[in-house]
Amino acid sequence: MFVLDERLAGDTHLVGDLPLCRVLLMNESRYPWLIAVPRQAGLTEVTQLDADARAQLWQDIERIAEGLPALARFDKLNIGALGNVVAQLHVHVVGRRRDDPAWPGPVWGHSPAVPYTQPQVRTALETLRPALSVE
Repeated sequence: MFVLDERLAGDTHLVGDLPLCRVLLMNESRYPWLIAVPRQAGLTEVTQLDADARAQLWQDIERIAEGLPALARFDKLNIGALGNVVAQLHVHVVGRRRDDPAWPGPVWGHSPAVPYTQPQVRTALETLRPALSVE
């Protein structure tokens, strides 16, 4: 049974579900940042997915990448699955701007997060859900 890692749950807001992945909005207002988490139990690596699930993971990531510009403009799209802090398989999809605070370095650990306000979360979710066609 799929259970979302506590740290991911605590650091994000639920956007919705795609065919394979739960989509989460990272609670960091300076970057358009979504996380895709395959809804299968015990995954830590992409290689643990069968071929069909790996293909679906990429289709979900493409859908996220296509919908992310509805949230904010950006110059470069970063996609990565690290898992050094949270072992559960998850893929970050982050829009980067040349004038963002962490450019050109990684967003992880750059500085303390600037969380969304409740009105900003509401607006972001109302924007993202139809852009991604999530359930």
